[in-house]
Amino acid sequence: MKIVIAPDSFKESLSAPEVSAAIARGWASVLPEAQLVQKPMADGGEGTVDAVLAATGGERREAWVRGPLGEPVSAHWGWLGEGRAIIEMAAASGLHRVPRELRDATRTSSFGTGELIRHALDAGATRIILGLGGSATNDGGAGLLAALGLRLLDAQGDPLPDGGGALARLARIDASGLDPRLPSVTFEVAADVDNPLCGPKGASHVFGPQKGASPEQVRSLDAALHRFARIVADHLGEDHSLHPGAGAAGGLGFAARAFLGAGFRPGIELVAELARLAESMADADLAITGEGRLDAQSLHGKTPVGVARLARAAGVPVIAIAGSLGEGYQRLREAGIQAAFSLVPGPMALEQAMAAAADELEARSADIARLWLLAAGAQAR
Repeated sequence: MKIVIAPDSFKESLSAPEVSAAIARGWASVLPEAQLVQKPMADGGEGTVDAVLAATGGERREAWVRGPLGEPVSAHWGWLGEGRAIIEMAAASGLHRVPRELRDATRTSSFGTGELIRHALDAGATRIILGLGGSATNDGGAGLLAALGLRLLDAQGDPLPDGGGALARLARIDASGLDPRLPSVTFEVAADVDNPLCGPKGASHVFGPQKGASPEQVRSLDAALHRFARIVADHLGEDHSLHPGAGAAGGLGFAARAFLGAGFRPGIELVAELARLAESMADADLAITGEGRLDAQSLHGKTPVGVARLARAAGVPVIAIAGSLGEGYQRLREAGIQAAFSLVPGPMALEQAMAAAADELEARSADIARLWLLAAGAQAR
């Protein structure tokens, strides 16, 4: 029997490799002879690098870069060999880097993510995969571009300070100092949102509040991004702000498309390709996936649905395990997830549930394995 285990992380609790390992332990306790193929997954946000490295055997590397508020932070990225690197912007510029009481979307910068790209270029990267998600920023990727040599200048010709709020004073850009290695590099963006840069569905309005932006700041940030987009369009002769995904990661998707020529793909699709998940499904008897919460929103580009899509193509049934099951989770059957199970055994505080997640994953997986055995026995009779 072959079981493919392909979960996402349980955010703020367990990484995808840890989730995968706990599920495998549960199955092994009941079916020690089963072939358990662990393929931890991600959708482009926090945990993407670790998931890809676990699945591919790549090399984790660390670098000191500038954090969202300018403080030095140690951030990781991945080297996959053959000129390939993978970077998740959350590692350097993620919301988890900023204490709740210090969150200010007008000031946070994606500069550190640009520094990670420089480190990958220094290592000889010719293909860079950039995972977007979990950002603390709303600067349209201006910080990333500044780290790569773009100069953003005010009316007096002085460089703008960090943060999306400063873009309201942008007068012109000078691209003469952009890293000359960039045109020879292929960039791919892994993202699970399709928002444009500006407007009611843009980066500021949809994601700004969770990054500390007040209603007034949301409006001013949106206006600043409009200004940035207009000046970039004048410079490049093309407006990239309406492209689906331009609003990802506080608008970093916009910068990646406009200045890095990045192609966009759903994060789970790209990670699954790197991990060769489809190949693993070819002769599997069952696939197990999951994430911290499953509900109707999981249908929109989330990891379990991406795993189910590949499993369905291979004729493999899918079971999902989640920390909690939310409204409309039954709709996941439309995507090929035959059954979903909650991790929480009974009423408990969120902190308690998160602390016990690994043990509960193992126990729930063992229960599912026993149920699988019962079903197999019934079919044999």
